[in-house]
Order: sequence, then structure tokens, then C-alpha cells
Amino acid sequence: MWYGSGAWDVPHHAQLRRVRIQVALRKIGAVRILFAGTPDVALPSLRALVESEHEVVGVVTRAPAPKGRSKKLVPSPVQQLAEELGLPVLTPHRIGEATAEILALGPEAAAVVAYGGLIREPLLSAFPWLNLHFSLLPRWRGAAPVQRAIEAGDHLTGASVFQLEVGLDTGPVFGSIEAELDGTETSESLLADLAERGAPLLVEIFDSLARGEASSLPQVGEPTHAARLLPEEGRIDWTAAAELISRHTRAFWSSPGTWTTLGGARMKIGPAQSDGVQPGEPGAVILDGMRVLVGTGAGALVLDRVAPPGKQWMDASAWARGLREAVVFE
Repeated sequence: MWYGSGAWDVPHHAQLRRVRIQVALRKIGAVRILFAGTPDVALPSLRALVESEHEVVGVVTRAPAPKGRSKKLVPSPVQQLAEELGLPVLTPHRIGEATAEILALGPEAAAVVAYGGLIREPLLSAFPWLNLHFSLLPRWRGAAPVQRAIEAGDHLTGASVFQLEVGLDTGPVFGSIEAELDGTETSESLLADLAERGAPLLVEIFDSLARGEASSLPQVGEPTHAARLLPEEGRIDWTAAAELISRHTRAFWSSPGTWTTLGGARMKIGPAQSDGVQPGEPGAVILDGMRVLVGTGAGALVLDRVAPPGKQWMDASAWARGLREAVVFE
């Protein structure tokens, strides 16, 4: 991890200039922080900032969204926690609609973790906006950095705290942490780990800001874009190699959901591992002892959890033992 005035591994030929930012503080050693976030992954950072020496003056989160068959409006996880903590909460459909209310809170800086909306002028220039992003920038700028890292088979990823600017995730970086990937992670497990480990990093950056020591470096390297997840990405192509399908299931199984078809009906496939054996044609299901293998274009996919058409999630072996005839996924 590096932050503040610490070292960062950059190419020797790169001529980088560290930029220091300062804010006028009402209280020595503490920053008045506006927190902007929405889903569960933002909760560790909100808790950490509330428990720190800094003052969280308010929270901005996305408006309650309809859930379930009843379409009942449900507050975001961040709104629920903020209300439990007694913090002022704003839920505009667009953050710019709450500009006056935000400025009235008197923040000296903002912490952003998976807010889910664009921060535009005049708010962007009103005070520094520090964003905890779940990748090692400039790799995987964009909406789905964790899923794209797993999909690509990256061996190293992490989290970065950078300053928001007009460009998409292009701002200078204040600090980062690294996480090595071993090929078993799911997007949920990796995101949860980075959220927990990124929270203290975010606090440390605000600590350095309070001391007048916060400084940043421009992003170095070729950027890659973590495109938003699309529903059609969930379908499994059994002619692909097992390793690629394994990455696919581990990255996308919960959203947008990984699936195949059986008898024309959709069947959900959970996170799965690859195996070097070749049990049969692509899509062919083979019960190998307690293991359920599916043939692919190269190697086999070892199923763990499945949700057959019209049924709940279950162990793949329990599903396969109930089969009365050979099955080939479509």
C-alpha cells in the first residue's frame, strides 16, 4: 500500500510530479466529509470514516428503488446504515439536484464509494472528491472493474483512491492496495475483500489531508475500460475453453447471471472451476463420481451449484444424480 508521500512503483522514464492538495479546515486534524455511496460495498468505508477522527457531515445515496414482485421502494444499504447512525441523508435522483443542500452541510471534502452517479460541476470544483475505486488504475476504469479483472484472468488487482475530475476515472491517485488473484475468486468475494481493505486506506488518505500532507500522482500506463455488464453476457458458450468459462462464471454468476439452456429453458450455472480432462463434446454433462463435468472446447468445467429451470439453487451432484438420460447443454 502507498499513500500520501509514500513511494509508488512507476516506470523510471516517467517524469511524474507529485501534486499536494490542501483544504481549509474548521478543526485541526479533522476533515468535514460528505459521503457518497449506495450498495453494500460502500458500508465498510462509511463505518470507518464515522469511527475515525473526521466528521461525516452528511450522506448522499441513490433514491430508494423498487424491489421484488411488490415493487416496494427499498432504501439503499448506505441509506439504511446512515439513518441508523443518525446522519443526514440526501437521496436525489441526480446529485446536482441537491447542490444547495450539499453545500449547506459545509463539507471540506467528499468520499465516494460506488455511488452510481456522475458528479458534475459546480459540485466537482466545490471541494475535493476522493473516490475509492476497486482496481489498480488506470487498469479497469469504469463501472465493473472487479468483474472485468476476473473475466480477463488478471493475477493482480487492488483498490485505488483517486481524485474525481471530468474524465471517467482519470484523476490523480493518492494511494492503492494490491490483491493477488489465485483463480478461485468470485466477483462477490473479491469485491467484499477489497471493500474491507480499502476502507482503512480511505481513512489514511483523509488523515494525510488533515495533516496537510495529502499528495497524488498522475495515473501511469495504458488504461483499460471496465464496461458496464450487459444481460446477454451471461450466456455460456460451451465451445470456449473451460478456463475461460470458469472466469466467466466466477465474474458474472450473480450479475448479470450465468446461464445455459436445457430443453429450451434457461438453467443457471454458479461459479465453477476448470479441469484439464476432456469428458465429451461441448455441453455434454458427465457424472464422474461426486463431480459433475461439462465438456467444453478445451477441458472440462466442474459444476458446483446450479439452478435448474423453475427450481432453486442446489448442489450440481444432486441435480445430476436425478437425471434419467444423457444431457447436453445448448
